Amino acid sequence: MEQIIVKTNELKKYYKVGTHTVKALDGVDFEVKEREFVSIIGKSGCGKSTLLHMVGGLDSPTSGTVVVDGMNLSEMNKEQLALFRRRKAGFIFQQYNLIPDLNIYDNICFPLELDGAQVDTGFVEELLVTLHIADKAGMLPSMLSGGEQQRVAIARALAIKPAIILADEPTGNLDTIASHDVIGLLKVIAKKYQQTLIVITHDLDIAQMADRMIRLQNGKIREGSGYHAGK
Repeated sequence: MEQIIVKTNELKKYYKVGTHTVKALDGVDFEVKEREFVSIIGKSGCGKSTLLHMVGGLDSPTSGTVVVDGMNLSEMNKEQLALFRRRKAGFIFQQYNLIPDLNIYDNICFPLELDGAQVDTGFVEELLVTLHIADKAGMLPSMLSGGEQQRVAIARALAIKPAIILADEPTGNLDTIASHDVIGLLKVIAKKYQQTLIVITHDLDIAQMADRMIRLQNGKIREGSGYHAGK
């Protein structure tokens, strides 16, 4: 039986904007199974990125709990959360965040070296081949297309062998063809390495590539969402 790797309970995140309270998340109960590919869709400002940031330990809730891979993030201090992010969560963002003066191979290995971890060179080389960028390993990021740079960001996220991969609008800077290419590869590679994948998007076509799609609206999971999309 597949284990639950992500679970939130009555998760709330409120902000004060002047005299107004913004309810970015308003009591979200959310579960993801191991090796599941879940997409979260909704309009801008609905709470998608806030939810992803909570699951990734990038932000703390106003109330409620977040448990990832058996660890209660709500009980962790800043140092423990930093360690969690470095070792358990692989992040992929709309901005590729590659280091411009490092070649592709070194960009992929950089988070591991920063953490003092051993680089599994065989695994990194396998990722390069799987993502069709093995011939780019010695190049600088500026020499690659946007889609190729996002593949590097995917390899970097996977290289730490995380418990979960969290992608926030990973195709936001790409055209339609490159977007589908990147998500298709991300899906294939998550299955290959038995990774749990959560993708935030506003693109319905991208969202429907997931095993399951969740729709957020006004900080809440919309009634009837969570159905299975295309495999």
